[in-house]
Amino acid sequence: MTDFLVRIFVKDYKNTEDTHVRTRYGLMASVVGICCNVLLFTAKLLMGLLINSISVMADAFNNLSDAASSIIGFIGVKMAGKPADEEHPFGHGRVEYIAAFIVAFLVIQVGFSLFKTSVDKILHPEEMSFHTISVFILILSVLVKLWMALFNRTLGNRIQSAVMKATAADSMGDVITTSSTILSVVIYGIWGLNIDGIVGVVVSVIVMWAGIRIAKDTLTPLIGEPIDPKLYHEITEFVEAYEGIVGSHDLIVHNYGPTRSMASIHAEVPNDVNVEVSHEVIDRIEREALKKFGIFLVIHMDPVETRDSKVIEFGSMVKNVIQQTDERVTFHDFRMIEGKDQINLIFDLVVPREYDRKKREWLKEEITKKVTEIDKRCCLVITAESGFGVEK
Repeated sequence: MTDFLVRIFVKDYKNTEDTHVRTRYGLMASVVGICCNVLLFTAKLLMGLLINSISVMADAFNNLSDAASSIIGFIGVKMAGKPADEEHPFGHGRVEYIAAFIVAFLVIQVGFSLFKTSVDKILHPEEMSFHTISVFILILSVLVKLWMALFNRTLGNRIQSAVMKATAADSMGDVITTSSTILSVVIYGIWGLNIDGIVGVVVSVIVMWAGIRIAKDTLTPLIGEPIDPKLYHEITEFVEAYEGIVGSHDLIVHNYGPTRSMASIHAEVPNDVNVEVSHEVIDRIEREALKKFGIFLVIHMDPVETRDSKVIEFGSMVKNVIQQTDERVTFHDFRMIEGKDQINLIFDLVVPREYDRKKREWLKEEITKKVTEIDKRCCLVITAESGFGVEK
């Protein structure tokens, strides 16, 4: 069904990197969401009034908020597709995350309102009435919401849309809440036990929790999150595969929206190669990275020693000491300056993020101690830092 709708309503649907195609996906998802949720709201509200059930009416207004969320979702996708301008040189892609956060806020607000109403229902219970048709409508609602969850999840993964993924999560929450409502109605119909208010509280808590989860998922990329490990390895392997590149480090990726990213990386080049030759290689990597990954990659060129046997020997010695001290720690930017009575070894340590200042100082002291035990002439200049990519 999803693929059928996509083929009909989304022109050039396979080109998901195109902003116009993404907008069409967003429009289709929004229209489907609005239509389904308005129908569910109307049916549940009428049924809730008929049987005097607060949990059913609560579920109805939850669907109404979902319809509003669909509208906000479309606006978010539409605005995110706007091109870059003078005030926003990186584009407007993050607007989609903001839209998803607004959806989360609406979900939480609806849940809180339902919670207050349900508590009042517990304190002041009212008689309910039972109709078989009400159970049938609620079961149908569960099936519709389950399809909507799968529908939005499929589209969200296809175009990497935070709003659609949030909507999918919300729909799965609705499946749970409506199932709880069915339980309330059935229990009343069979045993005459009115747990409507209690179920309403449970439903409202589930709704609020779903909103909190959506908010967390959408705030993470806004605050900043680590690069996906798979992409990290793909980019580093891509860069290091070029002739003239002997290594890389410090890959940082900045996310400016679902399809907008910039990255920087340090590429190590032999220090005895003409700088213009290395620069040409760097330029080629940047151009081809844009074609392959759709990421604007900026490469910093680090010259490293690849021929001097003495430098290589000391570098290997330092590497072994670091691995013996802490296997989670790596190093880069190794340089050696040899004087008459002293050998300066200069390098950067990459340590896990949870290592505090005390732990980092201990590492530096321990490495210095072990290296000087091997060669007393060594004087170490160490900078300890945390990486932005995948930790070992």
